[in-house]
Amino acid sequence: MDQDIGQLSVDIFQTKTELIIVAPIAGMSSKNVDISVTEEILTIKGERKSNHPNVPEKDYLTKECFWGPFQRSIILPKNANAKEINASFKNNVLEIKIPKTTEEKTKVVKIHVDT
Repeated sequence: MDQDIGQLSVDIFQTKTELIIVAPIAGMSSKNVDISVTEEILTIKGERKSNHPNVPEKDYLTKECFWGPFQRSIILPKNANAKEINASFKNNVLEIKIPKTTEEKTKVVKIHVDT
């Protein structure tokens, strides 16, 4: 049986020089978080393991925390310089900083007319 994959909550904001992604990830170490990036998509993956894995569902009065694998993919804006990405993990908060670039990634293609 496939286990559900949770979606990581994030805040994304920008300054004049960078894009910043903040994600609270309680209950795990930075060693258990994987970040991958292409020029267009940033993906954060990991798995939160419960400290109480043997508690039967019927014994929970409230169960709001997600335990298990999670993944979040974010489409990066065109001005994000994915080659210069930095990440830090402090007080169970993951912070990813991506500098902005002024380099134009869109290429305009001229159409030649055959005569």
